[in-house]
Amino acid sequence: MKVILLEDVKGVGKKNASVSVSDGYANNFLIPRHLAVPETKKSLEILANQQENLRILDENNRKDAQELSLKLKDIMLEFVAKSGKDGKMFGSISLKQIEEEMLKTFNIKIDKRKFIDKGPVDTFGVTRLRIELYKGVEGIVNVHVKEQTK
Repeated sequence: MKVILLEDVKGVGKKNASVSVSDGYANNFLIPRHLAVPETKKSLEILANQQENLRILDENNRKDAQELSLKLKDIMLEFVAKSGKDGKMFGSISLKQIEEEMLKTFNIKIDKRKFIDKGPVDTFGVTRLRIELYKGVEGIVNVHVKEQTK
């Protein structure tokens, strides 16, 4: 019997795949547990529509991420930090602080887990941090840390 899998089934196939299984396995296991549906013209049409909708959604998300990447190029986040005797920075600017500053100042929400450069900013001057905005789309945030004047 030919069925379309609704979820990944170990040893059978991946989600949305059309596979051939025994009638008993399909009727007694896959279909009652909502892991598969029988392959018919209607189910193939529904699958094609779902895949087209996913493709359109993926295109829109990629386009939005590319637009955000262009916006991020022009943004410079400003921070002030204390320095020690030898001119080194006390502490660091965490990714969470950068995330909060982006939201507060520019109303752009970026998850701190999306930063490719995982470490905190611990030097004075301008640091460029890369962010994965979407699959294959990267953005760059410029962070400028100034020395606090007494």
